[in-house]
Amino acid sequence: MSANDKTTTFPSLYIPHGGGPCFFMDWTMGPEDTWHKMASWLRQLADSIGAEPAQIVVCSAHWESEAIRINAKPRPALIYDYLGFPPHTYELEYPAPGSPQLAEQIQGLLDTAGIPAALDTEHGIDHGTFIPFKLIYPEANIPLVQISLRQDLDPAHHLAVGRALAPLRQQGTLIVGSGMSYHNMQALMTPGQNKPDALKFDNWLRATCATNGQKRADLLCDWQKAPSAHEAHPREEHLLPLMFAAGAAENEAGLAIYRDQVLGAQVSAIQFGPSIG
Repeated sequence: MSANDKTTTFPSLYIPHGGGPCFFMDWTMGPEDTWHKMASWLRQLADSIGAEPAQIVVCSAHWESEAIRINAKPRPALIYDYLGFPPHTYELEYPAPGSPQLAEQIQGLLDTAGIPAALDTEHGIDHGTFIPFKLIYPEANIPLVQISLRQDLDPAHHLAVGRALAPLRQQGTLIVGSGMSYHNMQALMTPGQNKPDALKFDNWLRATCATNGQKRADLLCDWQKAPSAHEAHPREEHLLPLMFAAGAAENEAGLAIYRDQVLGAQVSAIQFGPSIG
């Protein structure tokens, strides 16, 4: 089945993007194999999805703006928004084309939903996008448009953004929220400790995503009431891409398609909607 088949509906995904350029360097801030399992999973994700998408929309944890902004550059540059890593990681390339046409379509869908959004012809692609996609689609030949988080990090707003873009899934578009389901950097950088709070939050996250409709929306909007919520996310920018992905598949249950313990913390990825096969 091809992405151009109008009967094809792509899933939406919430994926982990690791720590900086972790998949493309010798890791020295913990066990050498810390990111190996995640890297292997990302490399097989395209096969797991099935048909190759015609285009990709990504909401990354690393771009925030006052209102939603949409990358509209035909050839977006990379933003190496990480510090203190080996010199070669600032020379990584991912020359995926942008799509001004898709960016305008996204803006139109958001406008119809009453969501202010602006095209951005200056912003590039940050590491929350190009690092995982170098593994998922290494050929870098699929048009990719990144959109920002709104900086107030309101869960209901980001669910609504995803909901507005849901029709794109029936047009050969893969919708992806890129973050980390556990993102307490102070705890992660404390070596040799398991994080029981991470498991508590991860169990809630997987159970919540397995529901759908208004029940799931209500639970996600009240995520701060989840067990160990603030321990898992002292600031929630890495969780909000989940709301984007969940909103794009409002009536479809989410399945944890990846689980791993990274630096002592439980981390998951969620797929909403079926694989293409």
